[in-house]
Amino acid sequence: MPKAIQAISEARDKGDLSENFEYHAAKREHGQILWRIHFLQKILSNARVMPASQMETDTVQSLTKVELLNVANNKTMTYTIVSPHEANTRERKISVKSPIAKALLNRKKGEVVEVHVPVGLIKLKIVNISR
Repeated sequence: MPKAIQAISEARDKGDLSENFEYHAAKREHGQILWRIHFLQKILSNARVMPASQMETDTVQSLTKVELLNVANNKTMTYTIVSPHEANTRERKISVKSPIAKALLNRKKGEVVEVHVPVGLIKLKIVNISR
């Protein structure tokens, strides 16, 4: 934020604001930063801390780690179901809104689910559920 404000100030000092590209770009960036701050404040105001002891592990829920077996190729994979804002495929965290997570929610260990993904239909067996 301080850099954006400084950029606006420096661009303002260059003269006519109506045709000053640097000024308009700095104002746009400042607006985007303000929007992002507001967005994050809204997320944090609705956040709740959930004690691990209250998390069920008999069914797949948000924040559970799920070990899956792809029935077609016998390969296993492990994902943690998280909010869309925390999703990160490199860390094996998938959004609760993703097709795989939607198909897994409220399912139990040992169940086989069919998931429609962009490459087609896959069958996944729930091997293990943990926190």
